[in-house]
Amino acid sequence: MVYREYLEFHTEGDNDMTDLTEEVSGIIKRSGISNGICHVFNIGSTGAIGTIEFEPGLQGDFPKALMKLIPESKEYRHEFSWHDGNGHSHIQASLIGPEITVPVIEGHLRSGTWQQVFHYEADNKPHDRKIIVTVIGE
Repeated sequence: MVYREYLEFHTEGDNDMTDLTEEVSGIIKRSGISNGICHVFNIGSTGAIGTIEFEPGLQGDFPKALMKLIPESKEYRHEFSWHDGNGHSHIQASLIGPEITVPVIEGHLRSGTWQQVFHYEADNKPHDRKIIVTVIGE
């Protein structure tokens, strides 16, 4: 069986992080699927999906670490094409990735106690994001 829903929300841009765990768990419950997988996918090239301990310290540390690895700069070739100041955003989002797949066991998202599903806004401007959540199983 395959079940699909969309999550829609607004981000503030500039490293905004959104905890999606409760919403994804609700979709799994509504799916009626007991055992299988849940796929969470961000539509767009400057947003990313991952897991993290979603707490204030890491909400500050994670973007700071990414900005050290891939800082804002006008030296990205993307800037020569589009002049939108978000070359770093595309690289950060690509590094994290647009999707994750997590197990569904006995009707529940199977993740660690301190492991939440989150969206990371790598773009330098706000967005209305749309996430596809697909549950596959029996």
